[in-house]
Amino acid sequence: MTPRIFTGGSVSTNGYLLESDQGLLIIDAPEGIAEVVRASGLPPLALLLTHQHFDHVEDAAELARMGAAIHAFSQWHPDLILDEAARRWGLPIKVEPYTVDHLLEGRNTLSLGGFQFTLLPVPGHSPDSLVFHLPEHALAFGGDTLFAGSIGRTDLPGGRHGQLLEGIREKLFTLPPETRILPGHGPATSIGQEQTANPYLQ
Repeated sequence: MTPRIFTGGSVSTNGYLLESDQGLLIIDAPEGIAEVVRASGLPPLALLLTHQHFDHVEDAAELARMGAAIHAFSQWHPDLILDEAARRWGLPIKVEPYTVDHLLEGRNTLSLGGFQFTLLPVPGHSPDSLVFHLPEHALAFGGDTLFAGSIGRTDLPGGRHGQLLEGIREKLFTLPPETRILPGHGPATSIGQEQTANPYLQ
């Protein structure tokens, strides 16, 4: 099973589309992904947010209007979105507020569209970072926790470097090594590859 990838927005953020019998599951909402969903002709069933930094939620409100129920670790809050900070950095970002329909904090699993997700909170890049793991498919949507040869930045508000490293080691590196990681930026990788070669985690 290979999800469709879409990369968009000012910082080339990855979003992913999973097709089910009930409609599309969308993982993260970079700018432009709503048009891709609309063009598919399939109803958006749900939007799963790995975290709520601006570049991952720019199309969240539009997807909600199209019928997607939003699932996230925490409710919307400007301290999580950071679009005001992005504007100070010179990025023309303004995230339209949205409502999180289903809060995932404290939950271990999520069943949607025939998919069974294990929920792995891995804060450190953002306090609300959540990895969506599909054990049956040896696949995990990692957001900005673990990248090919790198990790999520921890110099943003709410970031904690040690906490992120601990979470990766305890929550992600305990997954089977063949597990594919689909990150929020850049190419896919695997748990095994990052265990042996990621310079931040040696």
